[in-house]
Amino acid sequence: MNFNSNKLYRIPLYYHVVFWLTYFLFNTFRWGSYFNDYWYSIKTNLLGFPIHMTLCYLNILIFMPYLVYRKKYVLYMLAVLSAIFIMVLIKFNLTYLLITHEVWPEGPETIDKLTLNYTIDMMMGELYVMTFVTAIKITLDFLKEQKRVTDLEKSQLETELLFLKSQISPHFFFNTLNNIYSLSVEKSNKTPKIVLKLSELMRYMLYDTSGKKQSLENEILCIQNYLDLERIRNDERLEVNMEVSGDIHDKEISPVILLTFIENAFKHGVNKNTGKVKIDISFKVKDDFLHFTISNPTPEITLHTDNFNKSSGIGIENVKKRLELGYNKDDYKLSFKNKKNIFVVKLVIKVT
Repeated sequence: MNFNSNKLYRIPLYYHVVFWLTYFLFNTFRWGSYFNDYWYSIKTNLLGFPIHMTLCYLNILIFMPYLVYRKKYVLYMLAVLSAIFIMVLIKFNLTYLLITHEVWPEGPETIDKLTLNYTIDMMMGELYVMTFVTAIKITLDFLKEQKRVTDLEKSQLETELLFLKSQISPHFFFNTLNNIYSLSVEKSNKTPKIVLKLSELMRYMLYDTSGKKQSLENEILCIQNYLDLERIRNDERLEVNMEVSGDIHDKEISPVILLTFIENAFKHGVNKNTGKVKIDISFKVKDDFLHFTISNPTPEITLHTDNFNKSSGIGIENVKKRLELGYNKDDYKLSFKNKKNIFVVKLVIKVT
């Protein structure tokens, strides 16, 4: 994962000040109690902390972006070690000139000139501070990146759900308009009633299905309007039995999920059959789940029976995708069965 160094500037200055101030006070009291000389500890930390901060920000802003992220690891190690060594030289000389000639009282012995032991010990200390601060920076960047990725995935899912939902209305209206066209060609007196019912459905589709969830009552009412439309069009050749049981009040479901199955039953079970056709629909609410079942005769007129048995088609595949994106796996169960020329869809779905 590539962490952008510019993210440092997105961290408010207040947090930088609080961090370094807290670290300064901790270090001052720590060494002050060790030496039993808090004034000496304050002076050495006032000298040392600008060096700590210079190395840390040099690493975060320059070395890592231009060397580590570009996979120039050898150059990075050389740059870090060189910077630390230079800062140790500066620290020793400033301490000697400004604070005391007896440098490194916390070491094995005080010194008045640069030694190898002092250099290694100070470089290790500066490396520790750099590593500590860099680890905090990388952790913050990682958390921000994870949040960005999570937000992006959520946005993509919501966009895909909206796209899938938007496909439903054109698919549904396309089939219904075909029916109206057929009746208009025949100059049927049923056409005005169908147009009126269709306008009611369009109003519902356009204005009442924009949210993620819709009340189960409204969904069932929409289905009843659709069934009225089909009854007008098919007249006495159509028998529809619809049963509603259980408490449907204060229940919610994704918009037009169920309507797709209803439309599919008419598309394949009614439009592709001759003679009298029977459609059975059941809505049963038990606890927090809706048990929805619809059955229709299989098509008499089809050259793709196998495809039908596999529930192919834009509408059904659309619903499957919407269920996957909009619900947890434990919140729904969808099944299809084709037995004795009767195609049955069963959906158990959470409606709270």
